[in-house]
Amino acid sequence: AALKAQLDSRLFGQHLAKDVVLKAVLGFSNNPSPKKPLMLSLHGWAGTGKNFLSQILAENVHPAGLRSKFVHLFLATLHFPHHDQVKLYKEQLQNWIRGNVSACPSSVFIFDEMDKMHPGVIDAIKPFLDYYEEVDGVSYRKAIFIFLSNAGGDLINKAALDFWTSGKRREDIQLKDLEPMLSVGVFNNKNSGLWHSSIIDRNLVDYFVPFLPLEHRHVKMCVRAEMAARGYVVDEEVVQAVADEMTYFPKEQKIYSDKGCKTVQAKLDIHEDL
Repeated sequence: AALKAQLDSRLFGQHLAKDVVLKAVLGFSNNPSPKKPLMLSLHGWAGTGKNFLSQILAENVHPAGLRSKFVHLFLATLHFPHHDQVKLYKEQLQNWIRGNVSACPSSVFIFDEMDKMHPGVIDAIKPFLDYYEEVDGVSYRKAIFIFLSNAGGDLINKAALDFWTSGKRREDIQLKDLEPMLSVGVFNNKNSGLWHSSIIDRNLVDYFVPFLPLEHRHVKMCVRAEMAARGYVVDEEVVQAVADEMTYFPKEQKIYSDKGCKTVQAKLDIHEDL
């Protein structure tokens, strides 16, 4: 209930992601003996809420969220920067995950910037994601793994635009409209971190979760939420001004925000004197 309330009040324009993640986490946490860890792969353009959702999820598993010693965030460009060190990264990653799950079976691992991950690195964790009761005496079945990636964002945006063009409601887009295309697109994309990955090959990703591009109205929701979080009275003139300063695509229709809600905080700073 707490997770649902937070997603409803803090994550905007993502009916699919909200629905899928809520059901996945609920089913997983209510299962006394899951057959494998929960593996979610979140896809979409920057600023659509992937990081935000993974933070909210982490907080609902371990109250300290990203500050918890049982929640681990990996950034591809920071933790795995060099192409010639892939073998070393794979060993480090296995040791790191083994050690942390031994300490806490319900550890949460978040891999950000998957689209910048060198091919092959992530396959090191395949044994931990598979349907094994134990690997070297450790059970990984209660752990949660989350991938965050911009890869596939263009496919999602195109599908959303097609829906809009044909006069259908955004809220009518279903997971089955996007997920098959997303898994194939990411598997065949050399810059996805999951290119020809055995993790996809073995069907170990439970859900490919699409994040839709955000419309003008969703950006305004983000601005209102940010103003409320700062303790301001919500001023609709400021909300409109901040939303109007964002850039939108396609060029002709200007429906979707280029950066989602990513620069809302910075843009609101400029309007503080108002």
